[in-house]
Amino acid sequence: MIQAEEFILAAKQQGFGFYTGVPCSYLKPFINYVIDSSDLRYVGAANEGDAIAIASGAELAGLRSVVMFQNSGLGNAVNPLTSLTHTFKVPMLLIVTLRGEPGGEPDEPQHELMGQITQSILELLQIPWEYFPTESEQLPLVLERAVQFMELHQRPYALVMRKNSVASYQLTSPVVQRPLPTLSTASFEAQVAQFTRHKVLAAIQAAAQPQDVIVATTGYCGRELYAIADQENHFYMIGSMGCASSFGLGIAIAQPQRRVIVIDGDGAALMRLSALSTIGYERPPNLVHILLDNQRHESTGGQATVSHSINFCEIAAACGYAAIATATTPSALQEQLAIPSARLTFLYVPMQPGIPEKLPRPKVTPPEVARRFRHFMQHEVSSSFPVLAVS
Repeated sequence: MIQAEEFILAAKQQGFGFYTGVPCSYLKPFINYVIDSSDLRYVGAANEGDAIAIASGAELAGLRSVVMFQNSGLGNAVNPLTSLTHTFKVPMLLIVTLRGEPGGEPDEPQHELMGQITQSILELLQIPWEYFPTESEQLPLVLERAVQFMELHQRPYALVMRKNSVASYQLTSPVVQRPLPTLSTASFEAQVAQFTRHKVLAAIQAAAQPQDVIVATTGYCGRELYAIADQENHFYMIGSMGCASSFGLGIAIAQPQRRVIVIDGDGAALMRLSALSTIGYERPPNLVHILLDNQRHESTGGQATVSHSINFCEIAAACGYAAIATATTPSALQEQLAIPSARLTFLYVPMQPGIPEKLPRPKVTPPEVARRFRHFMQHEVSSSFPVLAVS
């Protein structure tokens, strides 16, 4: 058994400073220690897949990241582990607890099957793993192996944590209460869609500043943005449906002086609607979350979503977004993006369905997108988006 401090300080020496995940009783000492630390950052995710996406954004923005969760939640992370970290080659350290370990102490019945197949799932995902170290002298070698693999292959590396691997650590920091902010702008009335996605994307691109980054959700959104004008500050999400906003959150936390514009879709947002709660709690002032709503899963055949029966603006407000507005025209959206802001912003854009003819697929590969995006994030930035205390 080791102390939480031993591992975290050894990991810090290897550059790990950002932690995200979903709690497990085995992880309690780690999470408590990171929360108590003044120079480490922990983001509690609503689910394990969101945690992978948050860490991916932070990684590409320059923060070496650790993702922690219970093995029962490994299934929630399979999508981004296969279509985000593997496809774009994004490394991170995973700590996956081994509840229901065969031959171990009795555990709850829901952990029985997952306890038997945890390591096999990691192997199917082509993620190398080893058991979490339980002796202090093991720490440097384990972390060195993990970092060497991550740097060489640009993929995740996993540590499987058995029960009683880490000694207890009691949290001393109080829970940070963040009440809902007073909205600076709100528009909740039903709006009539007038323009297609292509015109809306062109307006976003025209309004973006050179130091901004733009994250486009999976589907036609990224392809159309690429067709308008491919740029190194663009990240075209493929797969990982619903992960764009969490990915953007990781970037916004890692680089608070840079504006992060996330272009989401109604179907994608609905798939991981819980992400809005984490974003609204963290409340990064440099994040602009734009939701394009055509009430369809357009890239899979135009099947209807249920967005026509819900109110995204009210959901965002209830989750803690600080500024909310609706834009029904490209010019109105461009005006919204031109307004200097230092508050987490949600922009709702109703739009008509429609796809440009002969829409090209990006010629730049996903690993190339990630490499140039990472390189762009290393540029110095002088921004009008100051770091503010979260209200």
